[in-house]
Amino acid sequence: MKLKIGLPKGSLQETTLDMFRRAGFNVSLGDKSYFPDIDDEELEPMLIRAQEIPGYVSAGVLDAGLTGRDWIEESGVSVQEVCELVYAKKGFTPVKWVLAVPDSSRIRTVAGLKGKRIATELVNVTKKYLRKGKVKADVEFSWGATEVKPPELADAIVELTETGGSLRAHNLRVIDTVLVSTTRLIANRDSWESRWKREKIENVGMLLRGALFAEGKVGLKMNVPEGELKKILSVLPAMKTPTVSRLSGEGWLAVETIVDECTARNIIPKLKRAGAQGIIGYPLNKVID
Repeated sequence: MKLKIGLPKGSLQETTLDMFRRAGFNVSLGDKSYFPDIDDEELEPMLIRAQEIPGYVSAGVLDAGLTGRDWIEESGVSVQEVCELVYAKKGFTPVKWVLAVPDSSRIRTVAGLKGKRIATELVNVTKKYLRKGKVKADVEFSWGATEVKPPELADAIVELTETGGSLRAHNLRVIDTVLVSTTRLIANRDSWESRWKREKIENVGMLLRGALFAEGKVGLKMNVPEGELKKILSVLPAMKTPTVSRLSGEGWLAVETIVDECTARNIIPKLKRAGAQGIIGYPLNKVID
């Protein structure tokens, strides 16, 4: 039996494939190929644009897929959301769909868009947003290059942004956030009812979450004189519960924990001064909570 899973082609493609690799899957993609090779005979991955994945999952063409909350909302289809995976093209934070107007525009709030023209790829979500604000405006689908359309072709746009840099470069000003979106692992509802498929989907989700959780973290191991344990533990982050085990040498303990990489560089000198020896910092591929 195989699980057909859709992976997002385009801006999320490389980040997604890298995340699968860190989760333990040996995955590769040939030139112009839409079918990645993966060292799991139970998985059948296919690269599809994130916008299309909810529809294919809902229809049962795919058993599961990774797509954004934005495209789930936009498609309006029924799927099973398995888990949230917070990553994007440029980092590991949510992305935003924002309402933006030219810097020179007199429009300051959504109310000022009454009777105006808005360009966006996220048409249905934008219309829902306007209805909530009781604003009637024309919403047009944009085939791309949305930032260049104001003011000649549109009065405002609803566009995806991670940092806001592209909007500023096109002299656009954000007046509101329409939707905050993160990547989601979704499943077809019938596939979710299959015991084998559900377990396989949950396993994939667990490993991907583990890979994301490990991002920016390192493991720390050290040898500690028993009498200095309390001092060593006071240096480590209070929220972490380290593993402490006895070494073969009398009076010595091994301490192991996981910390943020930026924290490690600050506390390693302190640990050394507190009496820790043989300190090892090592990278992590995944951490399963």
